[in-house]
Amino acid sequence: MIGQECGAAIAVMVFPQVGPLGMVALRLFFSAIVLLAIARPTVRGRTAAQWRSVVFFALALAFMNGLFYLALAELSLGVTVTIEVLGPLALSILAARRRSAWVWAGIALLGVIALGGGGWDSLNPVGVICALGAAVSWACYILASARVGAEFAQLDGLALAMSLGAVIALPFGIASAGEVLLRPEVLGLGLAVALLSSTIPYTLEMIALRRLPASVFAILMSLGPATASLAGFLLLGQHLSLLEIAGVVLVILASIGAVITSPPKAVPPAEPVG
Repeated sequence: MIGQECGAAIAVMVFPQVGPLGMVALRLFFSAIVLLAIARPTVRGRTAAQWRSVVFFALALAFMNGLFYLALAELSLGVTVTIEVLGPLALSILAARRRSAWVWAGIALLGVIALGGGGWDSLNPVGVICALGAAVSWACYILASARVGAEFAQLDGLALAMSLGAVIALPFGIASAGEVLLRPEVLGLGLAVALLSSTIPYTLEMIALRRLPASVFAILMSLGPATASLAGFLLLGQHLSLLEIAGVVLVILASIGAVITSPPKAVPPAEPVG
């Protein structure tokens, strides 16, 4: 989580040069290169159903990253991640199919209201809409990731989906940033964001999942908003009001509660590829 939020903070610093969509294109491009080099997936012999899964996964990746960075251009890192985590939280609550799950939904709603300082007029509406879109995309990513993971060996499906996601994002990034994307310093920062936000976290998450129960892992991932708020404060100088901090805490508590009370087969919050 520290790597991912530091990567997001670096991305925000590069926004003045390439914009959010330019940063998305760089991140997905370098992430795809790294994954292709590691997985070396085969293209031949894939079924139509497998390709449909890859396309769905790629769209989820592209939208999740694009909307997340567009939200970051308008909102603080902590607020953006807190709103985004509502996607997997809602998925967990729906998968639980228990009345008690709606208690956590109510707590999360109170947290979101608190984020607006008691009124959503204190938050940029465009940023909020993009963050909510990223939340929906994150939920779709979780479903798509599970499907691709079941249909492909190791990282093959992820590598193919990331490559297709990069192809989807590149035209928007080029239209947004143009030849600035080719500057050496920008390429270097794009590679750093890809490594911090994707390659390193994926590796550490796989190691953690081999040693921790899924429920414990999900609870740790639920602390993402707190990590994002701390990274935004330390690296970007973004301050949250006491009411906003209370909102972050409420969403974290709702996520933890949803995981603890969910049945084993429920979908827990998971860290995004974006």
